[in-house]
Amino acid sequence: MELHTLTTETTDPRERGTLLGTRFGAQVRRVAELYREHFAALGLPADRVRALAERSHEALRTWAPDLAEESDACADAAGAERWTVAAVGARTEILAGCPTPGKGECSTAVFAPAGAAPQTVQTWDWHDLLVPEALLHELTPSAGRTVKLFTEFGAAGKIGVNSAGLGVHFNILFHASDSANGGGVPVHAVARRILDEADTLDRAVEIASTARVSASTSLTVVTADSSAASLELSPAGLAVVPAGEDGWLLHTNHFLDAGLAAADTGPADSMTTERLAHLRAVRAAMPGLSPAERARAFCGDDGADAVVCMRPDAHKPPHEQWGTLLTVGLDVVHCAIDYLAGAPHEAPTAGLARF
Repeated sequence: MELHTLTTETTDPRERGTLLGTRFGAQVRRVAELYREHFAALGLPADRVRALAERSHEALRTWAPDLAEESDACADAAGAERWTVAAVGARTEILAGCPTPGKGECSTAVFAPAGAAPQTVQTWDWHDLLVPEALLHELTPSAGRTVKLFTEFGAAGKIGVNSAGLGVHFNILFHASDSANGGGVPVHAVARRILDEADTLDRAVEIASTARVSASTSLTVVTADSSAASLELSPAGLAVVPAGEDGWLLHTNHFLDAGLAAADTGPADSMTTERLAHLRAVRAAMPGLSPAERARAFCGDDGADAVVCMRPDAHKPPHEQWGTLLTVGLDVVHCAIDYLAGAPHEAPTAGLARF
């Protein structure tokens, strides 16, 4: 995965989208095309994808009109139909409508001890054929506020940090209430609006609670004052899972809230429970390390063979192949993202860059 960077200073969403679509028009069009092919491979025809995308985009326009305007302006500038870009932004909602949506494999560890700066690390695991290129975007949603985020071309946001000292990690979830009819606010947009507007954990919870979603996701929010919680979103409701008394908050791809967990529908072949057990086993070795050494400790003694390091299975068709595409840590004190386009076991050699 090739990572591009962009800095936009405008607070106008349409101008920001125009800048994005003008600079990266080829990437925006290509990613939209790759997702259409992926949805088709999963059994969703283009007309169904368009209907789901437009439904979620209208929900976004009601809930966060600035983000809908940014998406439309990006599509216009890139020379793409608006719904094709909206489909990337609502890809989690569209996947909820697939006969075989596949699994999600991401692992997040946050250490937020009282009186000390939080330390975080996450792997982002996805289909490499869908993300040949991705974006690190520094933007100005409002005067005096800076946001730095990692995302796919066409998606409003994903993982990031803001200058108010707040960061967001992202893990997909699956729930019986997820709707095949879509129509909910895109969960990627919920992550972005939290980064754009929230400066406290309470404000992040407030924003998330107003979004009517049709797909499930965990947004792990951490702040510079060491507040941390996973906001587990689902159409059945929002649950807030706080960090433990020891300051640790670990999340993979199943619900931790007991009420929502009762209707968890994660794929049977997911390694989510094994990855959570791995994080519990290695967490004691991570505090106080540099970002690169923290990523190494995230793997434990298993190194490249750790369950948190996903490698594509070449025996499976392309749309069923998964890999760890990004290792990322958030510095919420200095508004920075430490990242590597690769798996955490590579960090000691390759190092993590800072954005």
